[in-house]
Amino acid sequence: MAEVPQDFHDDEPHRDDVSGRLNWLRAGVLGANDGIVSTAGLVVGVAGATTEHTTILFAGLAGLVAGALSMAGGEYVSVSTQRDTERALLRLERQELSTMPEEEERELAQLYEAKGLSPRLAADVARELTERDALRAHAEAELGLDPDRLTSPWQAAWASMVSFTAGALLPLLAILLFPPAARVPATAAAVAAALAVTGWVSARLGGAPPLRAAARNVGVGTLTMLVTYVVGLASKTTFG
Repeated sequence: MAEVPQDFHDDEPHRDDVSGRLNWLRAGVLGANDGIVSTAGLVVGVAGATTEHTTILFAGLAGLVAGALSMAGGEYVSVSTQRDTERALLRLERQELSTMPEEEERELAQLYEAKGLSPRLAADVARELTERDALRAHAEAELGLDPDRLTSPWQAAWASMVSFTAGALLPLLAILLFPPAARVPATAAAVAAALAVTGWVSARLGGAPPLRAAARNVGVGTLTMLVTYVVGLASKTTFG
């Protein structure tokens, strides 16, 4: 029997762990980015309509809470659906392993052949991995899943809520800490700097050009604040 490389199976979870951490980090950065943009647009728009400190504070807090809960709820529903799909796929795989184990082992060997192993070595690898843990071997090779580490909807919900809240606090604090005449420009500057950072980080995590992503991010945030500020001014003129 051909010798199976010792690290053939053990390396894959390590790569999956790294990929998983990067995905969570990217999701956190994007959640913070959403918090910055949406809250900045809200408080700048309200600041265009009124200089009342309390009104801006309450509007910003309401937007922060609503946005954080919305992000958490949406992420929970989305990841719950993904987890249900993963569980269904694992149930189907478990059923196939119990009803046609030989066919499943041949299928696993073919997958390793497609990755570059010789037919003999692929068959040996498939046999040994199936004997060790058939469901795990097939789930990882066929589905890209670890049966013991499925996606967690609660973890995703909390991560989204925390990252959104952290991002939303920046424009809210910026617009409250400056006097009325400097509120909007100071908030715009703080938001632009923060969006440049989140754009750069998300691009680096995704392997995209960071400068272009940062510029695009700042442009979207600036446009959002400009539009909402004009709407606030128009509302003040119309209803003030």
